[in-house]
Order: sequence, then structure tokens, then C-alpha cells
Amino acid sequence: MSERTAATERPPEPEPALHVVATAGHVDHGKSSLILRLTGMDPDRLAEEKRRGLTIDLGFAWCALASGREIGFVDVPGHERFVRNMLAGVGPVRLVLFVVAADEGWKPQSEEHLAIVDVLGIDGGVVALTNRDLVDDEELRTSEGRVREWLRGTALESAPVVPCSASTGEGIDELAAALDAMVAAAPEPERDARPRQFVDRIFAIKGAGTVVTGTLTGGTLAVGQEVELYPAGVRARIRGLQTHKRSIGIARPVSRVAANLVGADREDLDRGVVAGLPGQWWPTRSFEARIRPVRGLDHPLTARGAFKIYAGSAERDARIRLYGGSELTDPEGCFARIRLSGPLVLDVHDRFVLREAGRRQTVAGGVVLDPAPPPRPGTAPDVRLAARERASRDELPMLLVRERGAAQAADVHVLTGVSPEAVEGAVRAGAWWVSQALRTATANAVRAVLDTFHRDNPLLVGADLADVRNAVANALSQAGVSAAIGLVDALLGDLAAGGEIARDGSTVRLAAHRVTLAGREDEAARLVGTVAQGEPTPPTVADLVAAGFARDMIDVVVRSGALVRVSNDLVMTRDLVERAEGIVRDAGERGTTVSAFRERLGTSRKYALPLLEHFDQTGVTRRRGDLRFPRSPGPTGPRP
Repeated sequence: MSERTAATERPPEPEPALHVVATAGHVDHGKSSLILRLTGMDPDRLAEEKRRGLTIDLGFAWCALASGREIGFVDVPGHERFVRNMLAGVGPVRLVLFVVAADEGWKPQSEEHLAIVDVLGIDGGVVALTNRDLVDDEELRTSEGRVREWLRGTALESAPVVPCSASTGEGIDELAAALDAMVAAAPEPERDARPRQFVDRIFAIKGAGTVVTGTLTGGTLAVGQEVELYPAGVRARIRGLQTHKRSIGIARPVSRVAANLVGADREDLDRGVVAGLPGQWWPTRSFEARIRPVRGLDHPLTARGAFKIYAGSAERDARIRLYGGSELTDPEGCFARIRLSGPLVLDVHDRFVLREAGRRQTVAGGVVLDPAPPPRPGTAPDVRLAARERASRDELPMLLVRERGAAQAADVHVLTGVSPEAVEGAVRAGAWWVSQALRTATANAVRAVLDTFHRDNPLLVGADLADVRNAVANALSQAGVSAAIGLVDALLGDLAAGGEIARDGSTVRLAAHRVTLAGREDEAARLVGTVAQGEPTPPTVADLVAAGFARDMIDVVVRSGALVRVSNDLVMTRDLVERAEGIVRDAGERGTTVSAFRERLGTSRKYALPLLEHFDQTGVTRRRGDLRFPRSPGPTGPRP
């Protein structure tokens, strides 16, 4: 892939399967020369690298193996000063070509690079014992034995060690065959997950715009797609894609990709940004992980000191809080919370490296377990993180909902990389996944408040919605869950959908609750009689209350149909309302005025006008100027 060129056209053919291998090893042990011999390409692209004879920044080259598999190399610098760039190259890559010179043997950067490879974890490795032509057979055997001793107990312990010479070509075929076997045995990368391109270079091409290059993992990117560059928050469109000098329409993981972006300025971006699909990632400033000290660390790891963390192609200053003690000496590591100087795009199971800035030493590595932890660790963070450590990707939504009690479905995808159709131990409530335990607790709280309300107010339909919302919010707070209004309403909606409660406008009742007049029939009959006695100029609601009739009794009788609510302050018997409707219909196409209607009914304007307005609202009449005309016949019911 030409890293200084980006495609602006769609490809005529699909891209082949690609595999990316990172190099590692001490400075001047021949990594770049070896890549040049394997690929015919010089990965040292900078003039300063040519002049000084060492790799300062990342280099890239590629070739086809005997099997037809295509392999790309990320050639990383070996000098101690350039470990940061080395980490940018190795971080996202799971296959390693580790280089040791047979004539010089094991060196300090050999050990540091091995420590980095070891804590990052790999899916496969090959060790090249270079400068074969500079040692005799006995020296070669001695050197190989010592290398194997150094590798014992590390991720490269079982890796093949292949003597070779970049100068003479001896052993190069055997090295290529070992690389081919490593690639064949490597597990298939995730291809249907969220795409992440770990950007390690950013530059501009005249006439083409901004180009970002890096290793793509997780899922595909395609020409024409909109991407977001995290954590910068910059949106851009992919104009073109290239891999190994070929223009492609779709880039697949794991591969080296150059993306030509429209809408992104080079000045707004830095190495370490991640290109992904919009809305699929949340940059984080703190995360929880298991950290493990590198082998041979000569001092306990504590929270004191200045640290730098390297994840993907990014570097950040970091502060550490160890769980379970003040220092780390156990080679198996411990759980920890890490706070960052700036946001990173992290996923569960990502690996990272921790360096102590003052000592300029790699001290630990780790695996991300929670990229968005709760603000406080809680009483048993070890239990929570141990469960995450054991979990597969598909089990993460269940753990997330269990930990939080509730989570929006969109957030579940962002925080776990999974959009499940079902979550064990949880129910779907609107846009939320809610743990069964939390759903039960809130349902119990709602039933309790409604039971009390119905007992104390037997003639009212239901409790005020605000009071029921407060009951749900209190139940959520007791469970340590933020009472977001969206979650509160989602839970009420779920209870209504399940037939447990019923919502009528701004009131809520238990679904089984019905207002009855049991034991108060005589009072209801007196109320209807009092209204009928005053018609066609009946007492107002205020008059009825003053006469000793309770408002809830008036409401119940209206709902029973014995009275009709004409307005907020007027109720009438159904007989009077039906007689009034008959007057309107008798007028027919002539229509009726308020005055004529009032005279026919034998009442005053105080009662006639509210009645006609009631007919307008309930569809009995339609108004045209001062006239009311009857609509099609229909039953007169209580006012909605």
C-alpha cells in the first residue's frame, strides 16, 4: 500500500485477504533490512532514518507469501527513544516478527520489546535470528539457545526461531514459510463488529485532501461512508480507500488502510485518533482493567509516580488506583482503575501498555474490562470485574444491565459492541433494557402507591401521574439507578403494556381497579335528584359542593352516565341533554341560534351556551357564524 497516495476511484476488483505483522526487536538488529529482503520494499521512509541508519517512525511494506496469502509489515523502531512509535505499530496488531541479531544476542530493547509483546498478548509469532552470516555454527547454536532461554515463559515461548541473513538471503525462504504457517494458524479476526481504524499517520495530498493511515480492526469501512474521528469529534466522508497500493471499495479487518477523507483537516487530527462509524464509540477518560507487571520488574508497582498509557496508536498520561492493595507484586496482576489525561477510544478486551515516565521503563500491561465504569468503584469492584474478565463478548450486555440496573439499548451497543435481541435476566422497556430485579422493584413500588391511593380514594379513578412517577423514581434511587424521566416513563409503559396498570391522561390506576358506588347508592340518587329538580337551570358544581355533595361523588356519577358534564362547572341529567339535542335536530337545515335554542329549552343563556358548546365538542352540531346545524345522529355521551 502506498502510504503517500490515496485512491479516489472505486476498485475494479475485490481485495484479497490481508494479514498484518508487526516487527519488534533491539535497534540495529536488522528489522528493516529483513523486511527489505522479504518484500523488496524499504520501510525506512524518512530522510533522517536513511541518514542515521535507524528506524525512527513506523514503516510499512508488504508481499505475497508462497501460499498466496498477502502479508503487510508494520516496521517499528527499536531504539529506546522511539518506543512510543513502536507501541503505535504493535498495539492493534496480533502477529509479531521478533528480530534478534545472532552476533549481538539479547539486548535491553530486546527485553523491553518482548515485555511489550508479552503484556499485549499475541495470536502468533516468529523469531528471526538475523546476521546468520556473521557467526559460525557453534556461535549460532549458542545464540539460539540463549534466545530460547529469554523467551521461556512468555507469549513467544513456542514461536519458531529461524536463523537467517538479510545480506546473503540464507534462511529467508525458511523465514517466509514460518510466517506463512503463523498466518495460517492465526484465529480469524472479528469481521462483523464495529470498525476501528487506529490512525498512526496523517498527511495531506494536493488535490486529494487529508489522508489517514492505520490498522483497521473489528469491521469494514467503505468508500462513500461517513466516519467520525474519535475523540476529535470530526465527521468526514471516505472519498477513497487503498491497501497495498490498490484502490478498494471496502476495507476489511485486519489490514493496513489509507483513507482519503473529505471534510477533515489535517490540523485538527493527531496520531491516536480512531476512525469509526458515527455514534458507535464513546471516548473515555477512565476505565477499569486487569494490569499485570512485566517480568523482571525490579520494584513493586504502586500508584505513585507518573505513568503513560499506550493503547492502539494513542498515548496518554495516566493515574492509577490499584484495587486490593497499595502495590502490585503478584505476577498475575490485579484490578485497577486508570484515569487519563485525555480521552481514548477503548473497547472491552483491548490491551494496553503502561510505562513509568520517570524511569522511562515499561512496567505493566493490561486488558480493558470496563471502558465506562461507574463513578465510584463500589463495595466489591473485584467481584464485578472478575465477572467481566470471564465473560464472552455476547455476555457483556447481561453484565452491563445487571451492573447498572438499566441501560438504553443504544448505550448497550456502544459500551459492549453487541445489539442483543434478548438479554438474560432483563426485560425490554421501550428504549431500555431493565434488569428483572429492578423491574420487579419498581412494579412493587407502583402497586403499593396505587393500592394505598385506591383504598383512601375509592371514588377517584386513579392517582396523579406525577405521584406515580415519584414512586418509580424513589424505587430507582433506592436501587442506585439514576431516575431519568425516560426510564421512569419506559417502566410505566411496560407495566401498562403488561396489563398491570392503566393510564388515563394524567391519572394512573391499577388495571383491575374500578370505581363503584357500592354503599353510596342513596347519596348518588340524591345528587341526581337535586340536579333534576333544578333543571332546566340546574345548580352548578360549586352549588352542589356547597350543598354537601363531594366532588369525587359528582365525578363518579358522571362516569356512571347518570349525569353529563357539560362544562367544568355544570352537570345535567341525561334526560335534559337528550331533550336539548332533540331541539337542535328539529331545527334541521335551518339551524338554530343561541337565543332560539334557549327559548325552546326554557332556560337562560348561562346554561344554553355551555350546552351548545358541549354539542360542538362532542360532534352533535357544527357551528357556522351564529347558527348551529345538526350533524349525523349519534348517542350523546359524557364529555371527554
